[in-house]
Amino acid sequence: MPFYVKQGQVPNKRHIAFAKENGELYREELFSTHGFSNIYSNKYHHNMPTKTLEVSPMTLSHGGNWEDSLVQNYKLDTRLADNEGNFFSARNKMFYNNDLALYTAKVTRDTDEFYRNAYADEVIFVHEGDGVLLSEYGELEVRKWDYLVIPRGTTYQLKFNSFDNVRLFVIESFSMVEVPKHFRNEYGQLLESAPYCERDIRVPVLKDAVVERGNFAMVTKFGDKYQLNQLEWHPFDLVGWDGCVYPWAFNITEYAPKVGKIHLPPSDHLLFVAHNFVICNFVPRPYDFHPQAIPAPYYHNNIDSDEVLYYVDGDFMSRTGIEAGYITLHQKGVAHGPQPGRTEASIGKKDTYEYAVMVDTFAPLKLTEHVKHCMAADYNRSWLED
Repeated sequence: MPFYVKQGQVPNKRHIAFAKENGELYREELFSTHGFSNIYSNKYHHNMPTKTLEVSPMTLSHGGNWEDSLVQNYKLDTRLADNEGNFFSARNKMFYNNDLALYTAKVTRDTDEFYRNAYADEVIFVHEGDGVLLSEYGELEVRKWDYLVIPRGTTYQLKFNSFDNVRLFVIESFSMVEVPKHFRNEYGQLLESAPYCERDIRVPVLKDAVVERGNFAMVTKFGDKYQLNQLEWHPFDLVGWDGCVYPWAFNITEYAPKVGKIHLPPSDHLLFVAHNFVICNFVPRPYDFHPQAIPAPYYHNNIDSDEVLYYVDGDFMSRTGIEAGYITLHQKGVAHGPQPGRTEASIGKKDTYEYAVMVDTFAPLKLTEHVKHCMAADYNRSWLED
């Protein structure tokens, strides 16, 4: 990902014999992307990572398609879809297309099962809760309002310190989630002008290898299908690893926003990119400083993108009736913007306190039945004046 990391014991060359004290070989696993032509990591296991006792089908549903949904503006209280479950089973799919899927989840219990999303990178925004992400690469502290970027194929567990209130917004990407190229120089280092730097990125810390033989359950997701694998050896048996592919964390409070003389477009709040969509975020910032500036966004019509906003915290200046955990969807071809009176009320304001995650897609999103059950029926009328 953003930079090369080496942890634990690794041999001085790739693909050479690397022996334990008893003479047995450690087992090297190349974890590569785009075939063998992009970033990769090498992992060194005590045991062959291929040892599987049994593979069986598994059924897990996150929400069916809403066939007759209309193209319009939507406001959702995602809390209405909450159900019981762990960090992967509690997910409710809200929107999806061939490039990504968006889920919300209220996590209510732990699981000892390991989890692997084989076909998609995951960006998990931890809205509420804290704990630790456990993976082959080690332990990664999880804080409230973290983005957890988890490459596809990673075997992991997400443990929380308490289940009183754990809420997640999950972006599942069928292409690699990347730091935008214009944030980086030609050598890959983040630029001085980028809104975050390497110091803001947290990586896993490798712990002692777990060398245990038994029967370890791993749930694997392939697109929308699940399988249950019974592993002979505990998967967190690494003695060392190095490379550029690993899970990592970035907290939204570390994002340094741009500020302009007049209102900046949402694309100036960019965070990550992937094929056919981007992830942005809005954070507290000074407002525009032109003497006649209108801080509220102008009315706009995204004729080639759908706009999803997940509201995290604060006062959302352009709209009333928004609470933390709400989502708005403004679809391509439908104009949207501030409610009546909000534009005028914003004039003269000096700053804003708001946190929100935005996903802009460049292909239309499909809606699930969760949207039907969570939507505010009168949202389209919220621009009408009394």
